[in-house]
Amino acid sequence: MSWQSYYRGDGEPRDVTFAPPPPWRRFDGEEPHRAFQPPEGLTDAVNAALYLHRPLLITGNTGTGKSSVIAQVAAELKLGPVLKWHITSRSTLPEALCRYDALGHIHAVRVQETSADGLPDIAPFLQLGPLGTALLPSGNKPRALLVDEIDKSDIDLPTDLLDVLESGAFEIPELVRHARREVEVREWDSRETATVVDGRVRCTTFPIIVLTSNGERDFPAPFLRRCVRFDMPKPTADTLRRAVAAHLSLAGPDLVPAEELITEFADRVARGDNLAVDQLLNAVRLVTDPDAPDRAQLDRLLGLLLRDLSGA
Repeated sequence: MSWQSYYRGDGEPRDVTFAPPPPWRRFDGEEPHRAFQPPEGLTDAVNAALYLHRPLLITGNTGTGKSSVIAQVAAELKLGPVLKWHITSRSTLPEALCRYDALGHIHAVRVQETSADGLPDIAPFLQLGPLGTALLPSGNKPRALLVDEIDKSDIDLPTDLLDVLESGAFEIPELVRHARREVEVREWDSRETATVVDGRVRCTTFPIIVLTSNGERDFPAPFLRRCVRFDMPKPTADTLRRAVAAHLSLAGPDLVPAEELITEFADRVARGDNLAVDQLLNAVRLVTDPDAPDRAQLDRLLGLLLRDLSGA
């Protein structure tokens, strides 16, 4: 790879050979969670949540690997694909449990689409949400669910979750009122269906739920007491060194070009700069590449890659 073979800003078309992506930017089935390095105490918190059948609330700065935890847990314990609920200010509990396409159903009724028993078929218009799918019966092995950035939610959502997190069950109103006792409902992010009886879903084993928070708000005490809580520590030079080695497969002499960068990054984090570990990984990937740009250009690029995330 030569940097001069990329975009030059001269408008001239050219054939370019692109460098292979870094490991954490591959989309070919690679498993980046294998490189995640849990900080001290995290494995205890995960095991406590599993043992007590409680959600795990992980708080920490952006880019500290919070969302990687559930992927690593699910892979190690063979829990299957991780269900994901990405929270925004518009997220609601009903959409996370089960989604109903009322307009589509009304249209089907009007054109007389019915099931074998002559009743309007509601099943094609229902789909369990990520939380609803996580609460399906699963034998003695829990399903895995990521609730990402719960602190971005509407102020009422953590309180709305209390009953579901405590009971491990919920009702689907459209099916409670339905004439048929058993209805096949599509699962989240899957072609699979689950049989819902009398409109009620209840887990057999409480799922392993990891909720992440960037610490941008406080949560009500009733919500917190239902969770096992863990605060991600600020990374040190040593933990950053291990993360870089794991993600980039660097060791010994190969890490030498990145030592100054790692130390400076750790110092900035300790001073309160808002930086993410993947920013460091990007920078180290650059400085350890034998075909990296010259020093002046490299310094400019590092300034771009390592900007504080608090600013615009």
